Amino acid sequence: MRYQKPNIETPNFINRPKSGLAITARNLCKTYSDGKGDLQALKSVNFDVPIGCIYGLLGPNGAGKSTLINIMAGTVIKSSGNVSIWGTDIDANPRQSRANIGIVPQELNIDAFFTPRETLDMMAGLFGVTKSERRTDEILDMVGLTEQADFYSRRLSGGMRRRLLVGKAMVHQPPILVLDEPTAGVDVALRQRLWDNIKALNHAGVTVVLTTHYLEEAEALCDQIAIINKGDVITARTKAELLESAGHRTIHFNVKKMPEFPLPDALNALGAKWHDGRLSIRFDPSISTAIDLLNEVRQAGFEVNDISTSEPDLEDVFLKLTE
Repeated sequence: MRYQKPNIETPNFINRPKSGLAITARNLCKTYSDGKGDLQALKSVNFDVPIGCIYGLLGPNGAGKSTLINIMAGTVIKSSGNVSIWGTDIDANPRQSRANIGIVPQELNIDAFFTPRETLDMMAGLFGVTKSERRTDEILDMVGLTEQADFYSRRLSGGMRRRLLVGKAMVHQPPILVLDEPTAGVDVALRQRLWDNIKALNHAGVTVVLTTHYLEEAEALCDQIAIINKGDVITARTKAELLESAGHRTIHFNVKKMPEFPLPDALNALGAKWHDGRLSIRFDPSISTAIDLLNEVRQAGFEVNDISTSEPDLEDVFLKLTE
């Protein structure tokens, strides 16, 4: 049975799931057994990926992220539970569910003796995409490999090969793209180029699932984020909600005169520290305000020249939840 190729002539894919969800997982479990004991890689995982978002899947090494992706890709058999990809259950119609998703793995699985053009054409053929429907040149341009289209892949740099992986995953025009550590080991300029590619695909209507250990990458790209640890999804919220949950900010005071040490008891009680030539205080906005802290600093005898604040970042939230 030939799969139904999604239509991306317009930003909205046809056959959109009525649920509004690109991926759903319910009570998903995976247990590995080596004869000596069992390892539960996933423990009743539940999560939803809304259509059209960039969804971050974060977690420490061994948390279960790769197992989850491999189940969606059909390369690992789940122990129990249900997964639906673009409205298709992976057990009821495995061929269609796999056609609904494009996977960019961590490993550089490219034939060194094929050119990028040949690689994309071969991959399109494996998915049953006819020659008239193939968009090889368009994909090569999207990933910035037009000039290298007819070079042997062994001549490509590591970064170019990683971009080729993105192209391979898009040959059958899937509505969902999963990127597993897409910028691991690449330089800053290439990372920015890949970020631009991801944003462009998402703008065209592709739902993106991203796993990464670069938390600044997730913060820059993702709309929603799930954090998985030891096989459990410990939180799944919008990026804004996660950052708000950190519950603290830091306010910095540039003072006219360097303080004498130790600091006054009133400032010590607030946790004030002298760092990088500034007086810094970490506080919870629900308990204290910047005006309250400014008054405390002035009452302690300091003349304030300037004030700045720093917001919590995703790293703060991640460490708080996975410690």
